[in-house]
Amino acid sequence: MKPRKVPLRKCVACQQMMPKKQLIRVVRTPEDEVLIDLSGKKSGRGAYLCGKVSCFKLAHKNRALDRALKAPVKPEIYEQLARDFVAVEEEFTAMANQDGGDDE
Repeated sequence: MKPRKVPLRKCVACQQMMPKKQLIRVVRTPEDEVLIDLSGKKSGRGAYLCGKVSCFKLAHKNRALDRALKAPVKPEIYEQLARDFVAVEEEFTAMANQDGGDDE
């Protein structure tokens, strides 16, 4: 049986290519709302970040999310994303570990 092709995405901060499931998606919805999408299925323009807080800080410093989402991201949205990012980081790493164990 032919092995499945793993979709790769690039972290907007560190520019490292990684499997899609190992990255956190930040999405700008059609209503211009910016939020974290752990499911990866919300409609809108998406940007991917590594699951590291250092990558999020680098993306904030370099305004990488503004470029990737093709819209200015307000400072209060970055603050909200920072809180959300720390909150979902543990959940995301748990999901990544769970998915990693299923590849037999």
